[in-house]
Amino acid sequence: MGIIWAIIIGFLAGLVAKIITPGNNKPSGFILTTVLGIVGSVVATWLGQAIGWYSVGDGAGFIASVIGAVIVLLVWGQIARRA
Repeated sequence: MGIIWAIIIGFLAGLVAKIITPGNNKPSGFILTTVLGIVGSVVATWLGQAIGWYSVGDGAGFIASVIGAVIVLLVWGQIARRA
């Protein structure tokens, strides 16, 4: 059940991040949106643990996952612009 929950939250976080991030070089489709949200959650968890907001074993919440996904989208936009 944990994997299904991660997919659902990842999709929602990716969807919100795509809505609030400007630009048109965004990955599209259900799978890429879900992967974007999951990667955003991993980035948010890693940054939170590096800063000291989360202890080892804690995961990022929904808002932090959206912020992580926005960071991933901004990096994606910079890479897509150069390629």
